[in-house]
Amino acid sequence: MQTANALANRRVNQYITNEILAASPEQLIMKVFNFAIVRCQKHDMLKTNEALQVLINALNFEHPEAKEISIGFFRLYRYCQDQMRKQNYEVVYKVLSELKETWETALANR
Repeated sequence: MQTANALANRRVNQYITNEILAASPEQLIMKVFNFAIVRCQKHDMLKTNEALQVLINALNFEHPEAKEISIGFFRLYRYCQDQMRKQNYEVVYKVLSELKETWETALANR
């Protein structure tokens, strides 16, 4: 027999799953930024670096118009990973927060 907590957790997990499946690629990137920022604030190096790796994996190096921008983001994300390993949480938080704000502005102006 399932407890009330188990049922509630299952509903929350189903809600999160549905939210992710319905999200646009831009919304997913914003979720990754939010996750990375929260994990950075909690000084969770592993989870922050995993989120940064997701952002790296989302970069497009194939399209000529996106390649140069992707290289710039790649360098920033790698810098953040390196700073997390050095426990420079404030630096990473600042970079991620500013990038998130920039993405939010760019997406709002589309």
